[in-house]
Amino acid sequence: MLQETTTGKTGTGSAAGPVKSAARALDLLDEIATRGPGTQLQLSTRLSIPKSSLHALLRTMTDRGWLQTDPTGSVYQLGLHSLVVSSAYLAEDPVVTRAAPILDEIAAATGETVNLGRLAGNHVVYVSKRESVHPLRMHSALGRRLLACSTALGRAILADLPEPLRHDLVPDTIPTLTSQTTTDRGALLGLLDEAADLGYARESDESCIGVRCFGIALPFSRPAVDGISVAVPISRLDDGREDLVIETLLSVKARLAAEQGNRYVR
Repeated sequence: MLQETTTGKTGTGSAAGPVKSAARALDLLDEIATRGPGTQLQLSTRLSIPKSSLHALLRTMTDRGWLQTDPTGSVYQLGLHSLVVSSAYLAEDPVVTRAAPILDEIAAATGETVNLGRLAGNHVVYVSKRESVHPLRMHSALGRRLLACSTALGRAILADLPEPLRHDLVPDTIPTLTSQTTTDRGALLGLLDEAADLGYARESDESCIGVRCFGIALPFSRPAVDGISVAVPISRLDDGREDLVIETLLSVKARLAAEQGNRYVR
C-alpha cells in the first residue's frame, strides 16, 4: 500500500524485465507531466532517447491522443486522452468518493481551499480539492506532485507511519520549493515527531509564499496513506481563524476514526 504508485524511469520492472517501447512511452508521459512540454530534440535530451526512436514514439502517441502539439507542430504536450484516463481514475477511486463529503464539510466550515492527497513513495499527489470562497486563495492543481516532508498534508501522513518508515521517506537532500522551505533533515524529522504528537501538521510559506497549510492523515487505513489539508493566506489568519481550522480538522479526524473503530488517532 505504501509503495510508489507512479513508475520510475526505464530499467525497473518484473523479473522478465520491462517492455522497452512501453517503458519509453510511460517515461515520456511522466517527463512531460513533471517537467513540461518540449520539442523532439529537448525530449530526446531529457530522456536520453535517440531522436530516431523518439520520432516514431511521438507520432504514435500523438495519433492516439496521449500527446498533442502546439500550433507550430513542434512542441509536444499532454493530449486529451491523458485527461480522459486520469478523470476515469478519479471517478473510480473509492477514497476520492468517500472523502468528497468530508472535503465539502471542511470547506463549508472554513471557507478555505481544501486538498485531498495521497502518499506515492516519498511524495504526495493531490487528487481532489475544494476551492476557497475568497478571491485571494492558494492555486494548486490536481495531479501536482510534491515531496511529502515539505507539505503539511504530506507531513501529516508521514507522521502516522511507524518511525523507521517515516525516517526512510525523508531524503537526505531536500529541494527548495520556496525560500522558506525547511531543508535540514533533522529539523524535518523533529517536525514529523511534533505532528505525530499533535495529530496534525502545519507549514508556513514552505510550499507557497504567503500561505499557511494545516494537514491531517485520514484514518481510512493503518498506517494512513491519504490526507487532507487546508490552505489559508496568512493575512487571513486572525481572530481565531487558525484555531478554527485546526479544530475543524481534528474534529473530522476523530469522528472518522470513531466511525470505523480506529483507536490509534491522537
